[in-house]
Amino acid sequence: MTLFALGLVLTAAFLHATWNLLAKRVAGQLPFIFLVCLVSTVFWAPFALGVVLIQRPHIGVPQLIGIGGTAVLHLGYFVLLQRGYRIGDFSVVYPLARSTGPALSSIGAILYFGERPSLLAAAGMVMIIVGVFMLSARGDHLSNSLSPSWVVRYGLLTGVFIALYTLWDARSVRELGVPPLLLDWGSNFGRVLLLLPFAGKWWDEVVVHWREHRLEVFAVAILGTFAYILVLAAMTFTPVSYVAPAREMSILIATVMGMRFLSEGGGRRRIIAALVMVLGVVALALG
Repeated sequence: MTLFALGLVLTAAFLHATWNLLAKRVAGQLPFIFLVCLVSTVFWAPFALGVVLIQRPHIGVPQLIGIGGTAVLHLGYFVLLQRGYRIGDFSVVYPLARSTGPALSSIGAILYFGERPSLLAAAGMVMIIVGVFMLSARGDHLSNSLSPSWVVRYGLLTGVFIALYTLWDARSVRELGVPPLLLDWGSNFGRVLLLLPFAGKWWDEVVVHWREHRLEVFAVAILGTFAYILVLAAMTFTPVSYVAPAREMSILIATVMGMRFLSEGGGRRRIIAALVMVLGVVALALG
């Protein structure tokens, strides 16, 4: 893994943790997701058009299926994530989701893409995953939620969707040749189309979210897309089994944000887990 790829992934990790913190504060459901996708589609449209005009990528039926598939998978991911944030704590749902995702996507990349990480990189991958699970293995905040068991379920199910869209999107950008920005823009546009038929049923909530959480909507729409574009760009020249665990440094960043901005507790376990993750990222980069 090159230092350039590592820089892209770590920058994406910081942006990802930031927009998730804002999404947790809103904890909105479909109206919030609809607004985020709509704003993201409008904001990134000129950039997507620029990619089409400059790169002139081939967009046929396979590429459209790839874009449509990622729209569906990302919609499921957002719905589960926001549902988890509504009933659980940031420091529980986020680590569970982000820890399950790389474990499954790395295994899938090895099985599906035939990737063979080096021994040092594999050790780094294991250390990152162990550190992530150490951060998520805490029960002191679970009792604050309405349903502890459902918090865990939503976190794990979100992680499953993370693994699915990671592998699906990697195939779209690497094998089908869909430019990363165009893939993400098409995914947002697809989610707008999927949610549009239902928008009228909760239009009052859409208006309330726009009036009270406009800043969060813009921040999530811009930061979320930019962060994932960086990850997709790294995937174009770096194995998925390296990228997926490295981006989970966002767990550490989110933990610090949760302690600082949401008054969530820390402890020795968090410090040890952070050190394990840092060592894992170093091993992954050197491997």
